[in-house]
Amino acid sequence: MSALSKRKVVELFYDVISPYSWVGNQPPATLPMKGMYMMKDIQRLRDYYKIPLVQPADFAGTILTGGGSLSAQRLLTAIDMNCPEYLERVSRELWYRVWSRDEDIKQKSSLTEAMKKAGLSDKLISELLSKISDQTVKDRLRQYTEEAVEFGAFGAPIIVAHVNGKPEMFFGSDRFLLLAHTLGEEWYGPLVENSKCKL
Repeated sequence: MSALSKRKVVELFYDVISPYSWVGNQPPATLPMKGMYMMKDIQRLRDYYKIPLVQPADFAGTILTGGGSLSAQRLLTAIDMNCPEYLERVSRELWYRVWSRDEDIKQKSSLTEAMKKAGLSDKLISELLSKISDQTVKDRLRQYTEEAVEFGAFGAPIIVAHVNGKPEMFFGSDRFLLLAHTLGEEWYGPLVENSKCKL
């Protein structure tokens, strides 16, 4: 059996607008009881995963209105299509803007700042910003969203593991233990130094 045949394929569908994100779901911040739970849950996630997670001061007003993360997600799609080596770094910087520093991710100046922090050149930043409105980028983002829905997504993030030729979907950011079990891997927990787990 070749090394390639042993390879495990895992897809991640995410949106930087939320620590969990969502697609076609009523956002937690718009439902009073969900919103209160989410505030407590964010504190738990921050403590457990040791990540700089702070809910924006005016979550419903600044994040969920006026386009949400559409420009940011189009930017990430353009990066994925043209220079995927920067995708993770820019995704993290956009997430930090919303969830660590309570900053905007809708304006071009905000997107520019995130790309600068991720180490992109001014020339590349300009090229990528010009691609946000390209139909090919819009179509690709729509395709990714439709794929997620076809896998059964009702929110994001979702992780799809392809096991024995069949997709297995996991919803949320707290399913790594189950994902590892499904893939026949060990899960060592979050932020473990020198972990053997390749997830």
